[in-house]
Amino acid sequence: MNVRVQVSMVFHLDKCIGCHTCSLACKNLWTSRPGAEYMWWNNVETKPGTGYPTLYEDQEEYRGGWEVKDGELRLKLNTRAGELLNIAYNPRLPALDDYYEPWTYTYGDLIDGPQQEDQPVFKPVSLVTGKEMEIEAGPNWDDDLGGSGIYAANDPNLSSLSGEQRQQLLNVERVVFFYLPRICNHCVNPSCVAACPAGAIYKRGEDGIVLVSQEKCMGWRMCVSGCPYKKVYYNWETGKSEKCILCYPRLETGQAPACMHSCVGRIRYLGVLLYDADRIHDTAARPDHELVDAQREMILDPFDPEVVRQARADGVAEHVIESARKSPVFRFVKKWKIALPLHPEFRTLPMLFYVPPLLPVTGSMSEEGLYETSSDFFSSLESARLPIRYMANLFSAGDDEQVTKIYRKLMAGRYYKRAQTVGDVDSGKIAQMLAEAQTTAGELEEIYELTSLAGFDERFVIPPFSREAAIELVQITQSRQEGGGMGFVHEPRRGL
Repeated sequence: MNVRVQVSMVFHLDKCIGCHTCSLACKNLWTSRPGAEYMWWNNVETKPGTGYPTLYEDQEEYRGGWEVKDGELRLKLNTRAGELLNIAYNPRLPALDDYYEPWTYTYGDLIDGPQQEDQPVFKPVSLVTGKEMEIEAGPNWDDDLGGSGIYAANDPNLSSLSGEQRQQLLNVERVVFFYLPRICNHCVNPSCVAACPAGAIYKRGEDGIVLVSQEKCMGWRMCVSGCPYKKVYYNWETGKSEKCILCYPRLETGQAPACMHSCVGRIRYLGVLLYDADRIHDTAARPDHELVDAQREMILDPFDPEVVRQARADGVAEHVIESARKSPVFRFVKKWKIALPLHPEFRTLPMLFYVPPLLPVTGSMSEEGLYETSSDFFSSLESARLPIRYMANLFSAGDDEQVTKIYRKLMAGRYYKRAQTVGDVDSGKIAQMLAEAQTTAGELEEIYELTSLAGFDERFVIPPFSREAAIELVQITQSRQEGGGMGFVHEPRRGL
């Protein structure tokens, strides 16, 4: 057992209202620079839909992530030799049109334009070429249209649905969609790190955050192709790759990342997970239907005395272990098992997990005008407006049972709280539902508390990262301070 620390996240999709406040907070803080205008380290997609960049989930096109071939886990993009041959020409890159061409407007025309009879207008101007352009796409161009036939028909996750299911989903009167916020997953087995020929991408040992060294990056963009989630971007101004840094300067000072701090729906949770690094390869190489359970097994229980003993031996600080015990991510993922990774079949072992959106529940009205449920409480899952198969393609590598188990527990929680507040569901039905969902009243109360009532400190459990201790492992800080001075990157020159 090799215990390591990972800062992990959970996004509760039932609570996302699609306001894009998270995206703007991130954009204003990190990517409002030349060459980064098209980058949205945090974006919110409408599903079903094609996403950003367009069709990024189609790995037959982009070859991102990992694959098991002849019993061996290998990069899907290429071998080392093949990567060297394509280093000057990478055919697996999304083009700018797959993102969108960033633009601004000629606002000066409104102020400095000559006096005229017509109302002055401003025109869109490309931030890349500086010329006037026609706006044809944007980072959330399919916002609220993902459920329609315009965009949903091209969603790669619909590929395994039957013709009847696809037609049912695209019927106008049944149009349905949900929001999917995405940031870098800071994976345990990141394919972007493995794909980089220069070794510029690395995973921090003290918290698992994946970063790009701007000094080492050579701009070959293999990382962009290697990442199946397309969360590494190329800055055409600097010639370097960039990505979400999980606001690590904020984390090091005890603050939540900007996207999470600003979230209006309070859908985001952040905490520390302990995992067994010795299991990474075996976990990533498991068959598709075993990936979700295998990743849960790789995550360790911080209450287990053996895990705690080994964590201390591996240098994990006591306050980090205590934070792991309080982590909301641990409860969602490991304890309650109601959060799933996005596309586990990419085999990067992402450490951003999602609580699937609770689908509309069918029911009937009694003669007294009361809402009634059938004796088979979970029958609505079979006729849900979003097929279980679609959600399984997103979150469980096509394993319907993983998603169904979560929905049973979420629906049991809904009925349990309804019985408490409205009182129109008798205790016998509730007991039957809890038994079928394999949960307890105590567990549902815990889920309700963290989902609906949790405060800031309960949703974001950020330990002191002791960054100075991590630096001391590889640098002699006293000599650096003496030679370089406080706060300077480069040593000052002496003399004339």
